[in-house]
Amino acid sequence: MKIALFHDYFGSIGGGDRVAFDIAKILDADIITTDTDAVNALNNGVNVKSLGNTINSFPFSKQLSATGKFYFSNFSERYDFFIFTGSWSHYAAHYNTPNLWYCYTPVRQFYDLYDVSINRMGFVKRQLSRLIIPGYRILDKRSVRKIDRIVAISYTVRNRISLYYDREATIIYPPVDTSKFYYKEYGDFWLSVNRLYPEKRIDLQIESFKQLPDERLIIVGGYARGYHQDRYFKSLEKNLPPNVEILGEVPESSLLDLYAKCKGLVCTALNEDFGLTPLEAMASGKPVVAVKEGGFCETVTNDTGMLVAANSREISDAIRVISVDPSQYRESCKLRAAEFDFSIFKEKMREMVNEIY
Repeated sequence: MKIALFHDYFGSIGGGDRVAFDIAKILDADIITTDTDAVNALNNGVNVKSLGNTINSFPFSKQLSATGKFYFSNFSERYDFFIFTGSWSHYAAHYNTPNLWYCYTPVRQFYDLYDVSINRMGFVKRQLSRLIIPGYRILDKRSVRKIDRIVAISYTVRNRISLYYDREATIIYPPVDTSKFYYKEYGDFWLSVNRLYPEKRIDLQIESFKQLPDERLIIVGGYARGYHQDRYFKSLEKNLPPNVEILGEVPESSLLDLYAKCKGLVCTALNEDFGLTPLEAMASGKPVVAVKEGGFCETVTNDTGMLVAANSREISDAIRVISVDPSQYRESCKLRAAEFDFSIFKEKMREMVNEIY
């Protein structure tokens, strides 16, 4: 069986990009995408084909460009089965069947984060969004009807799929390759790993550590360049206290070393779809302080860290408590990560594809 995996684009590397490569490796699939800027940071023997770079010169141009490239892509005579990951690649579903969508989430700016996103925009982009998004939402729902089977990454996402698309979805949790992760020490810093987008609420982490002058925070992650993303990043930089450092994107070897040496992980994303980083930290034996929302509630337990409200006081209090003796969480964290191991994901994905095919 020849399989193709359509993925939106590879810009700023996040968990979804890594999972796309994981699926391709498991199924010996080719990847069909648009922008390939960061492919070399992930690739390990997977054949990647580009449909051409997206346009990114005005609001929504990147998304519209990707949508058009996928919509007119027909690989039905070259492959036997198709998988879609991301938010825009499923527009290729009407030509490329049989298929499944491994859904990270319905586009949140169209649905559950519509009001939040609109209110954060400047006047011109806000008015433009109010014109474009309702129509785009209709196209999104029409495209999803062409998908044979939907697989959700969490119960949180499955509920969104049911609410917005009126479709059922099977849950297969994303994997963590526990064999990559290791423990060195409980060092003198906490770690944060996420794209530097407003939805990740990095500002909340910064405010929390302003209340913790004796603790350090290292923030790792990049962002896709653009006016609003650049402005958000600059606002973070201006607000940094002496005990918080932003490293930006780092190589995988450096990230693994940071996990191995940190005291614990801090996660503050708004109603996160799933969140791989807590499991990556746990695989290194490190506890997690996460907001009690979304996918974090499906991975973080009382034995592996603390779930708290999304306010700086509760986050800082949790960090103080865990910092006294983070080692007490070590074994429970490693056992919890093992429940989401790559080997389990590999078996379930193969079973799903064979069932549909």
